[in-house]
Amino acid sequence: MKNPTTFSIVARCPKTLALGVCVSSAVPAVGSRVPHAMAGVGAIATQAYTNVLYGVKGLELLKKGFSPQEALEAMLKHDPERELRQVIVIDKFGRTAAFTGKETVNWKGHLIGKDYVVAGNMLVEGKVIKAMAQAFEISEGGLAERLMEALEAGQEAGGDQRGRVSAALLVVGEEQTETPVLDLRVDSHREPVRELRRKLKNYRMEKMDQNSIMR
Repeated sequence: MKNPTTFSIVARCPKTLALGVCVSSAVPAVGSRVPHAMAGVGAIATQAYTNVLYGVKGLELLKKGFSPQEALEAMLKHDPERELRQVIVIDKFGRTAAFTGKETVNWKGHLIGKDYVVAGNMLVEGKVIKAMAQAFEISEGGLAERLMEALEAGQEAGGDQRGRVSAALLVVGEEQTETPVLDLRVDSHREPVRELRRKLKNYRMEKMDQNSIMR
């Protein structure tokens, strides 16, 4: 996926130890390449000139005991196109790392906070990721909800300057299983963030119905 202009957040819940990624882009099927997460290990978003190996290899390195910064530096060191990349990482301990290459398209940048990192490229302006960071910090509830609120804040602040096409929400570890707790994707839609919110709402309703049946 060449230049998938994107704004995203990776985060950790210190209470449940869940890890997750939420992302939106002006290209289709962002959920198939940008978000990566592994329960009990970490979460990564690889964007701009996307290379999925940053997600796959990055999680492998975190699992081996590398810190996010060590893992990121190890991957960037051997990448001749590193200045085209934008990568954000968080591990199970809440440690973080971020890189925005010099050749990614303005507006570009990232912010690191407690238990989260936000980033974006080819955005309308820097207020997009600032709005995401603020929304995450003041949000309450489970990790999925907090990630969703951050993404919505980024979209409301202007989001991608080229428009909107796809979005995704990936959460792992909340229920102490290896499989994702939540893997929602909107591959092509005029309002992908709004559609992702609808899917999250439907998922919760279905889960409530299943819990009621099992009682």
